[in-house]
Amino acid sequence: MAALEGKELVFGLDIGTRSIVGTVGYQDGSRFHIVAQRAKEHETRAMLDGQIHDIGKVGATIAEVKSMLEQDLGRRLTQVCIAAAGRVLRTVTTSVEYTYGTDKEITSEDIYALDTMGVEQAFEEFTKNNDTEMQFYCVGYTAMRYYLNGYPMGNLEGHKAKTAGVDLIATFLPDDVVDGLYKAVETAGLQVANLTLEPIAAIQVAIPEKFRMLNLALVDVGAGTSDISITKEGTITAYGMIPIAGDSLTEILAQHCLVDFDTAERIKRRIGVEETIEYADILGLPQTITSQEAMELLQENIDRMTREVADCIRELNGDKPVSAVFVVGGGGMIPGYTQALAEHLGIAKERVAIRGEEVMQAISFDVENARKDSLMVTPIGICLSYYEQSNNFIFVGFNDQRVKLYDNGRLSVVDAAIAAGFPNENLFPRRGAAVEYTVEGKSRMVRGEQGEAAVITVNGQEADIHTRIQNGDKVVLVPSTAGEAAHPLLEKLPEMTEQLHITVNGVQVVLPKLAYVNGTQQLGFYEIQNGDEIQIRNWYTVEQVAQYADMPLGGGIFVNDTPAKADTRVYEGFSVRLEENGGDEAELQEAEETGNEAEQPLNLESEAGAEAGREWSAAGTEEHTRTQSVTEGGAKVQSRTQTEADAAGELQVVVNQQPVTLQGKSTYVFVDVFDYIDFDLGDSRGRSIVTLLNGRPAQYMEPLQRGDVINIYWQSR
Repeated sequence: MAALEGKELVFGLDIGTRSIVGTVGYQDGSRFHIVAQRAKEHETRAMLDGQIHDIGKVGATIAEVKSMLEQDLGRRLTQVCIAAAGRVLRTVTTSVEYTYGTDKEITSEDIYALDTMGVEQAFEEFTKNNDTEMQFYCVGYTAMRYYLNGYPMGNLEGHKAKTAGVDLIATFLPDDVVDGLYKAVETAGLQVANLTLEPIAAIQVAIPEKFRMLNLALVDVGAGTSDISITKEGTITAYGMIPIAGDSLTEILAQHCLVDFDTAERIKRRIGVEETIEYADILGLPQTITSQEAMELLQENIDRMTREVADCIRELNGDKPVSAVFVVGGGGMIPGYTQALAEHLGIAKERVAIRGEEVMQAISFDVENARKDSLMVTPIGICLSYYEQSNNFIFVGFNDQRVKLYDNGRLSVVDAAIAAGFPNENLFPRRGAAVEYTVEGKSRMVRGEQGEAAVITVNGQEADIHTRIQNGDKVVLVPSTAGEAAHPLLEKLPEMTEQLHITVNGVQVVLPKLAYVNGTQQLGFYEIQNGDEIQIRNWYTVEQVAQYADMPLGGGIFVNDTPAKADTRVYEGFSVRLEENGGDEAELQEAEETGNEAEQPLNLESEAGAEAGREWSAAGTEEHTRTQSVTEGGAKVQSRTQTEADAAGELQVVVNQQPVTLQGKSTYVFVDVFDYIDFDLGDSRGRSIVTLLNGRPAQYMEPLQRGDVINIYWQSR
């Protein structure tokens, strides 16, 4: 064993339905050297049809084979290459191309990256068409053909290219098949270094690359399954499987001879070797059966099994037979198998042959009494697959959940999260609920606040979703949060920032824009709700101007020096003249007949196109305090004041049936009341605020008098 020092040993394990075969070797140039072989049959039927049924028992048998190999080698074995039988095999053929910025010399890493792209694309395509509830994993792939700048190329390495492509066939198996293999291996104290498919492994040995120009089929007849692969035009083109193999013959012998399964297996193996086979039945009575009798007993089942294999080969080969078939595996060694398969395929019987030592020309057996028959083709191929493709799964902990991931060499936290079914929206900060509404018929939306990002650690260290992960890592991910929902206020609208400038009796007056929500006038502190329809007025009526300026409306009304009425609209830049006396009856009559021509603005925005304005509110009392005096014809009109206020500046009013004393000012307006009452202006919940002063709708900048009766409440729409 001193010669093995410094050698990278590859441990391959063929976990079969009847037995487990372990092979250890190393690659030296173009030759693979086998330095240890061990095999052990299952003591019970712990596996059926290529699938593990009793993980504990299979794991124990693997541990025995591992222990024997370690004794032979004098070295511990910790990693192993395995193969899965294609009991529920699915395949996907796909093509990918990668474009480099400039001419690039292709390396082995580039080829691996290209293959990985193909595998990932094949998996995406397979997932879209997966019509079952089972989770599938890629267990092997074969590059059928490479392309250099669009032209077929046998080997890309060393060439310079702007684009590289590959046609690739990927194979998939259900989670329960893969998971059972991994758990059995872990039970034996091993980690999986590479996982492949049994027909992929077998073809590595049975059909060398120089023969793949021919249209050939490889049939690996095991105990539980018959795995099939097809070659032509220099590549592997298809894989398949039928769930019938050697065990189906053993079961027939067990029933006929009234023996247990192991005894029936020994009888089957002696068919054609001994003319008369002796055995004891379950009653302990000695019995015999001739090889001829046994073959007649099995002929019908051999015929059925080979017919199904032939049908599968035709299906995989474009509905036509292949030129020749290589048979490996113990199940195909039963006399008459190759001849029956040739008949069902319609090819000469010489073109269906069992392959063994003759296909192992590149294998060196550096071990005494080495086994070199067809049973060793798949175990050796499993070792060789380690060099051909790196295909493995890793296991990580994700929030106390065990997650299995296909290892493409660049796994990160986000891959583990997806595999664990972690909601994608919980990976990233989420905004609070948005509010959608319209202003002048145009849709708007205010987004909620941004939430907190997810908190991630890998093995206790701070990480993010892009942090790379490896086998055995522990990922803890605290979900991201949603931010606070949007709470847009009416006064924050851009249209509410402008004001109207008009002249009243020769005095400049500044008016805030008026806002109507769903037809009802609202204050600036109104919280906009989903679906609200908002209209911003860029005009006042004369009556509203008079109320704002606290002037009487009983006399003559003129807008832009034209007789007008109380409901005449006043726009930006307009002038309003209010006379205390009745005015000229003829002028008023003329105003009515002309339909309030003064409503038409001169070179101003129309009502529909108006943008601007901000509702006056309690937050802007000083800014919106109306002019205290208005001059008409040189006369000064005084606004009302709180003449009843006492020396201390107090004013008593009644709010919602409760007495309230306002303090600290010489005069008070309606909005001052909100500083003295417990009324949450942000709690609208889609309702409208009602404000009444002495039983009528209140103006928010309207002065208050002692004894005023005020009512403020929410009203559902």
